[in-house]
Amino acid sequence: MLYYLFTYLRDNFHLMGAGLFNYITFRTALAIMLSLFISLMMGKRLIDYLRKKQIGETIRDLGLAGEAQKKGTPTMGGIIIIAAILIPTLLFARILNVYIVLMLVSTIWLGIVGFLDDYIKVFKKNKEGLAGKFKIMGQVGLGIIVGLTLYYNDHVTISREIQPGQTGIHNRAEKLESGVKKRRDENGKDQYYVNVRTVTTTIPFVKSHEFAYAKLASVFGEKYLEITTPILYVLVVIIIIVAVSNGANITDGIDGLATGVSGIIGVCLWFFAYLSGNYLFAGYLNIMDIPNLGELSIFIGAFIGACVGFLWYNAYPAQVFMGDTGSLALGGIIASLAIIVRKEWLIPIFCGIFLVENLSVMIQVWNFKRTKKKYGEGRRIFLMAPLHHHFQKKGYHEAKIVTRFWIIGIMLAILSIVTLKIQ
Repeated sequence: MLYYLFTYLRDNFHLMGAGLFNYITFRTALAIMLSLFISLMMGKRLIDYLRKKQIGETIRDLGLAGEAQKKGTPTMGGIIIIAAILIPTLLFARILNVYIVLMLVSTIWLGIVGFLDDYIKVFKKNKEGLAGKFKIMGQVGLGIIVGLTLYYNDHVTISREIQPGQTGIHNRAEKLESGVKKRRDENGKDQYYVNVRTVTTTIPFVKSHEFAYAKLASVFGEKYLEITTPILYVLVVIIIIVAVSNGANITDGIDGLATGVSGIIGVCLWFFAYLSGNYLFAGYLNIMDIPNLGELSIFIGAFIGACVGFLWYNAYPAQVFMGDTGSLALGGIIASLAIIVRKEWLIPIFCGIFLVENLSVMIQVWNFKRTKKKYGEGRRIFLMAPLHHHFQKKGYHEAKIVTRFWIIGIMLAILSIVTLKIQ
């Protein structure tokens, strides 16, 4: 909102300094600082309030070290994260931007689903929380919203450089959304481009690093392309959102793990959004040029600030847990961002921690059922799943586990960024 206010003051009253709000980097810095301030200040007050109301976590007896000390620790701290994301974004971002609107919806949507789960656990004294089918319904609902918006919204485009006289349309799946435009590159040469609407994404480690979902949908027949492509794309988006949000939820099992990993992923996604949103950087790196995507940097800045600020209270020994209010929202945000910046096929790399945590549970359950059917008793591959509990059972202190997972997360994020030039 402040962007529109200062733009008005600059254009009508020539207010000194108002032009700073034109710069994405300036507004991103403000979003990070305000997000940190909100999470740090609000965190202390919310923790005191939750303690006063005796809104604490119910700890299951898993035989893990330090369990007893965690009993009664305030939960539902995800409210802090959500507030620290929403307030700076609403203040500093261009809130009419389609990507900003989509991320605000994603944050609130899964935040509400997680809040209902925590509310049932804490206030209704039901350890099971919100039924799994309702969680899945919430995740699927968000997937449908994100998928349909990105497929049909006229403002969701990519730029194609062309030679004068060309149409800029590469295949039937791309639709021209505007006429030929001209701009100057870093060498001062005129560059001609058009914006096209297409569900094309990026795949790593290959020379032709773009992939159109229409190619995959074409197996059902060219004449059905306009029907099968959106259905296929929405299904992919749903699967990604369900997988990543559940991965973040499973990872949130020891102090600071999910928060720190999410912050690292946020930094990685900020690079993708800023570089693809700037046509000069996009041209230099030979990556997808996505108009209006740079505005997403403000939201991601707030996201990073919220994670770092919340980590102040969530690091070992945790003074507050985020609960499903936070973990489901974090996972949904990361999944939606990855899809928007067209890097969803890099998720197994930069979300590698979430993936491994998810797989450890799936493998454990699969092997237990298989061996029970075969031998009459279930056998485990891990001492306990998810994976971080396996290392706890092996005697590692949770602070060491978290630190090492962070280091791995940083390495995976760097590898993901490096793939921009590995083609």
